[in-house]
Amino acid sequence: MKMILGKKIGMTRIFDKEGNVIPVTLIQAGPCFVTQIKRKKNDGYDAVQIGFDRARKLNRPEQGHLKKLGKDLANLKYLKEFRVENPDEFKEGQKITVELFKEGDKVSIISFSKGRGFAGVVKRHGFHGQSQTHGHKHDIRKPGSIGSGFPEHVIKGMRMAGRMGTNQVTLRNMEIVKVNKEKNLIAVKGGVAGARNGLVRIVCK
Repeated sequence: MKMILGKKIGMTRIFDKEGNVIPVTLIQAGPCFVTQIKRKKNDGYDAVQIGFDRARKLNRPEQGHLKKLGKDLANLKYLKEFRVENPDEFKEGQKITVELFKEGDKVSIISFSKGRGFAGVVKRHGFHGQSQTHGHKHDIRKPGSIGSGFPEHVIKGMRMAGRMGTNQVTLRNMEIVKVNKEKNLIAVKGGVAGARNGLVRIVCK
């Protein structure tokens, strides 16, 4: 299993050998470092925790967790776990780079969609709103009725206004179009959810 953490840089386009335009998302992937290895005997499951990017300051529990890795790896910003079948293939402090991946690989990309704050039903759920006539001058973006005579409360799951975005999105079978080992860049065909500089997890089984 191949995995790496990265940051979304943005979208651009590249041209193939036949001159066709391919829209791609650029991801700065790695270098990452193995920070912890979990085994079924001690932790109940097999997994590898890897760290990415540098933080300006960490709290004391985070500092204590990374202390054993040495001074060079004591300020990793992001820590994420990946389930693996054989954790003995990894060792703490091991460096993971884009060299694991090659052009044509099909990967799963996990990221968080853009946060849009508190949104109404028209933006959040695509409601059409109400007519602007017959006394509805100021009610055109309201949701309308949210309940009935029975059971005298708002039913769970009712589509209403609320927080929108910042949801985990998993895109499967994304194709790697180009890998730049010198600059730690991966170009993935198509769009990837999330804002620029957002954390991205790339997994290839």
